Amino acid sequence: MATEPLIEVHDDAATLATAVAGELLTRLADAQSAGRVPHVVLTGGSIAGAIHAEVARLSSGTESPPVDWTQVALWWGDDRFVPAASEDRNALQARTAFIEALAIPAAHVHEVPSTDDVATAEEAAQRYADALVEHGADQFEVLMLGVGPDGHVASLFPGFEQLDVRDRDVAAVHDSPKPPPDRVTLTFAALERARSTWFLVSGEEKAEAVARALSPATTSGAETPASVPRGREETTWFLDRAAASRL
Repeated sequence: MATEPLIEVHDDAATLATAVAGELLTRLADAQSAGRVPHVVLTGGSIAGAIHAEVARLSSGTESPPVDWTQVALWWGDDRFVPAASEDRNALQARTAFIEALAIPAAHVHEVPSTDDVATAEEAAQRYADALVEHGADQFEVLMLGVGPDGHVASLFPGFEQLDVRDRDVAAVHDSPKPPPDRVTLTFAALERARSTWFLVSGEEKAEAVARALSPATTSGAETPASVPRGREETTWFLDRAAASRL
């Protein structure tokens, strides 16, 4: 059953990143203690980069709960359909920030296929959907989502046809409102399969979108896609004070 959202406000982006990273390590350790191999969906952007760096930092210390990183599966909510070495890739950002430092096995790092792998975004979407099935990603432990100033999540943009896709887990996106134009995204059908859904939002430029997404008056995801995803057990909006300023 989908959950009503909780709101957690932090003073600034730095304290937000530390809090989310610490909570993620706790959730992963708890899942492993319960005998699960946690599947985690990562996002991109500046706040995600800060969180990833904190995950690496906290994992190197002794105060955080121990996580067996050889038993964690990583996915992405979306990525840009560009070469794998492009700085536009969310996967490259995460690799640089923490995946390589923690020596997470390549077999557990499930990147969206790039232009190095396949010719079209449609082919990339199909291959990514096949990987979800192959690796048993029928439920995500934690799904992390950024939110754009327009209210988009992953690469599900207001007014785009991908918002209505319910018969498959992954879709290709063309003519994205922000470059690069070609992307691959999880659909709402996949995003609703998370135990915990976390929205990670920093900055005043996101405040209006946050307010719209959390407003009871918002009844459709067509204009504000961020209003749609809900975790099965928990939905939390992690905000800094700037992002929460319109609530």
